[in-house]
Amino acid sequence: MTPYIGREASKLWKRICAETTTEINLLIENWKYLLAGLVFQYIHGLAARGVHYIHRPGPTLQDLGFILLPWSFHPFILKSKKIYTVLLWCRVLAFLVLSQILRIMSFYSTQLPGPNYHCHEGSKLARLPRPQSVLEVLLINFPRGVIYGCGDLIFSSHMIFTLVFVLTYQKYGTRRFIKQIAWLLAIVQSFLIVASRKHYTVDVVVAWYTVNLVVFFIDKKLPELPDRTSGISPLLLPLSTKDKDGRTKEENHKLLNGNSDPSDWRPRTQINGKIMEDGNGVHVDTAMNGA
Repeated sequence: MTPYIGREASKLWKRICAETTTEINLLIENWKYLLAGLVFQYIHGLAARGVHYIHRPGPTLQDLGFILLPWSFHPFILKSKKIYTVLLWCRVLAFLVLSQILRIMSFYSTQLPGPNYHCHEGSKLARLPRPQSVLEVLLINFPRGVIYGCGDLIFSSHMIFTLVFVLTYQKYGTRRFIKQIAWLLAIVQSFLIVASRKHYTVDVVVAWYTVNLVVFFIDKKLPELPDRTSGISPLLLPLSTKDKDGRTKEENHKLLNGNSDPSDWRPRTQINGKIMEDGNGVHVDTAMNGA
């Protein structure tokens, strides 16, 4: 029993090392895209802070959602891994950046009077005093400046993040139950955003179709993520010219399957979306399926 546990622990450790090495190699190749996406998150926050300076409080616009929703509501390393983390985040940040660019263009084109209580006429937070220095603007007073922002309305940033992550999991996730819960939470959040007067109904509605369209068109333009369940070694561990450790594709294949001893490098068979060893594993799976 102890030798078996030792072998399994050794395989797990080698798999973790192989996964980490692969992700680091991908990070080295794609760090510019990840950094650009993260930097734009700050630019987006800076833009939202900037529009608060030119926000002018006024009477709240007539909104069907406000009429239907009363003010009393308030907002509140596995073997089955199919894709690479670095590549997935490159994709997610691409969705976020384009959606946020469209959002910035929208709320700077027309400033609407904020519907939230702190954006009403007479509130000290409705208008920001003229900044005394550039540094005051660049620091964006996080997180208070984000929570009490005014003017960055069309369209909802909350829904951008929610829909991007839900749509991404819808495509690459494996748990149907989680997908259903995620869509339900996205719908519930839409109602809570309006009920809390954080946004007008139009802000949420525009976010729903804009983000879906952005994800659809960018997803068509970007290269598809390699499917790790195919069992093809070049897709499991894509090597680049920057890979200086000199390992061959065969060695990487063995690492992902938990093998370091060449004598233990047996071919694997993919059954029901899982890569299993030929031999006992196949017979067990066949027996379990009643064949």
